[in-house]
Amino acid sequence: MLTFTGRGRVTTCDGATRRDFLQAGTLGAIGFGLPHWFAARAAGAVKGGADDRACIMIFNLGAPSSMDLWDMKPDAPAEIRGPFRPIATASPAIQVSEILPKHAAIADKFSLVRSVHHGGAAVHDAGWQMMQTGRLFAGGVNTPHVGSAVSYLKGRRTDLPPFVVLPELMGRGGGNLPNGQAGGFLGKAQDPFALNADPSRPGFRVPDLLPPESMGTVRLDRRRKIRALVDDAVATFEASEDAALLDGNFQSAFRLMTSPQARDAFDLSKEPAAVRDRYGMTRFGQCCLLARRLVEGGVRFVTINTFLTVFDEITWDIHGSKPFTSIEGMRDIVCPLYDRAYSALIEDLSQRGMLDTTLVCNLAEFGRTPRVNPAGGRDHWPNCFTVGFAGGGVQGGRVVGASDPIGAVPADRPVEPADIAATIFHSLGLDLEAKLPGPAGRPFPLVDFGHREIRELF
Repeated sequence: MLTFTGRGRVTTCDGATRRDFLQAGTLGAIGFGLPHWFAARAAGAVKGGADDRACIMIFNLGAPSSMDLWDMKPDAPAEIRGPFRPIATASPAIQVSEILPKHAAIADKFSLVRSVHHGGAAVHDAGWQMMQTGRLFAGGVNTPHVGSAVSYLKGRRTDLPPFVVLPELMGRGGGNLPNGQAGGFLGKAQDPFALNADPSRPGFRVPDLLPPESMGTVRLDRRRKIRALVDDAVATFEASEDAALLDGNFQSAFRLMTSPQARDAFDLSKEPAAVRDRYGMTRFGQCCLLARRLVEGGVRFVTINTFLTVFDEITWDIHGSKPFTSIEGMRDIVCPLYDRAYSALIEDLSQRGMLDTTLVCNLAEFGRTPRVNPAGGRDHWPNCFTVGFAGGGVQGGRVVGASDPIGAVPADRPVEPADIAATIFHSLGLDLEAKLPGPAGRPFPLVDFGHREIRELF
């Protein structure tokens, strides 16, 4: 029995409203339902694009110490060079730290840019904004994550969302600023789909893509049929523009939740145990494996947050004393899991013939101070740091730019966040002269004037 309670509102015999039918899947952690996500996507103009190029952005939340990992200064004084020694790698142009032995073995497949800098404040949030969007937010304008711009310009390839964040969106950074991991002025349409789950946990499943355990396939299909009856009966509501939008988005959400392709892409149990172990049974390791599966399934852009916040967990934020990480903690905990997962991802993509079309970029909000502090750690330093690129047309085994003898400032080929964004867009085949619909509908440049891709990488 259906009861009509007013203009455009319907209630079933069990008290469920039309809204209930639209809530079969929810992005609960951010209060944003799947149908609302699709509704927002549909509100923006989506450009076509059938190529298979993709990007995996590994965001090293907390900021690794370039001086201890990728830009070592073995001839500097002890308080500069730190406790680790450099080792030779598969590329004669690159040395890395002894605490990254698996990186050394694949150094012919990635390249480093050792001269990145930005003028933002030395706080995590500001760096997150700049390195993920190419700009520092100002004047109330939040610019979109590069993955959101890709989502807008290229659209979805398959049933899967075009832009996914693993394992979840960034948490607090201490500055109470927007972190840049959103659609910005492009709107909720281009927000990433956040997994909101730890893929390394036993029995991992995707809470927001699959129906709840209590809602079987038959019941879900029944709700779809009931909703069709409801829509036929509510002519007044269905005549509105909003209702037409909801129709398409309900079907999109339903298709995504019941898509075998989506289920397969997120189903890590389909991977052999040896492959899962190769990446490491850690949250970051399994996120790297899942990112590979999502790209195979048609996702255009995946961001992996190595950590979720700089508080209450061991991260790259090596100030040296609690509640932050010590250099020993980086050596014993962070680097082993990172070294294992990153090398597995690059080798796996290469062996599967996917590396040429998949850009893997390793970014961070800033670097660490050249001088070791009294606690034995290093503090925030946006004046010079290192990022890495592999695949997606990038030639491996190269070093672009250089820092000065103590790693304090760029000595050659300075690179800014906008150049990083341009490099990602270039790898994905986007026109750097393209315009986005900015605030008040005014054209907004994809990349700020004067910034281009780091051509030496290609």
